[in-house]
Amino acid sequence: MSSSDELAAVLRVWRERLTPQMAGLPANTARRTKGLRREELAVLASVSADYIVRLEQGRSSAPSVQVCVALAQALQLSDTEQEHLFRLAGHAAGCRRISRLVPSSIRRLVERTGERPVAVFDAMWNLLLWNPMWAALTGDPSSLRAADRNLLWLHFTGASDCHMYGPDSAEALDASLVGDLRRSAGRYPDDPELKQLVARLNEASVQFRELWSRHQIDEHGPTIKRIVHSEVGTLDLDCDILTTQRHDLRIMMYTAEPGSESDSKLALLGTIGIQKVSADFA
Repeated sequence: MSSSDELAAVLRVWRERLTPQMAGLPANTARRTKGLRREELAVLASVSADYIVRLEQGRSSAPSVQVCVALAQALQLSDTEQEHLFRLAGHAAGCRRISRLVPSSIRRLVERTGERPVAVFDAMWNLLLWNPMWAALTGDPSSLRAADRNLLWLHFTGASDCHMYGPDSAEALDASLVGDLRRSAGRYPDDPELKQLVARLNEASVQFRELWSRHQIDEHGPTIKRIVHSEVGTLDLDCDILTTQRHDLRIMMYTAEPGSESDSKLALLGTIGIQKVSADFA
């Protein structure tokens, strides 16, 4: 059996074992379809129903990394099943390529930290997973092309809905982001997506190109960030970053000092921002 045929078969199995109730969808007693319908899976994974049909018929055998992440989350795959999906799609991570697998334990962590903006990135700062508060604070990533859901791309091209500054200056934040990406480029020299990102950024941003040419290594770690939001104004937030060892993921969380003005603004954003994101999604 070819990889495309095996991918088609296993996607059908995974879809049919997941009930609407398990996926958080309204139950419908008048169903003849076993498990989720293709249209329902398409909505959950933010892809077209026609694309799901082509995948399950073996006519589209190479879903992107971002699509694989979305399918894994929608189908509630285990860590082992995620690895199998990525392998069949041609994205198996070796020691010199970046892993894009998000373990189920990390997905649960993101789901259960609803009051704070939390997101998960890979080693080149591709955004893999986020909660509604993250979307309310930074803008809804689902509205972006998959290739543009990258922290450095959004930062250096000005494509983000909010503006971030470091504790000392914007230049210090810029340098830490580029230095961190340079470090990942050394760790994963064979990763084609990282090479493509660097090429795109070199073409799109003079500031990135100048910083990249310095060949400086840095780490984009915990700091205080000043975020200018279009609706609630300026927030000074603690930005904490945790790194997982096995898959080299970065878990970023924003918090505010209790009782501060930024804390009140973050709470307000948790009300109006999430409602807005939900309305846009509907």
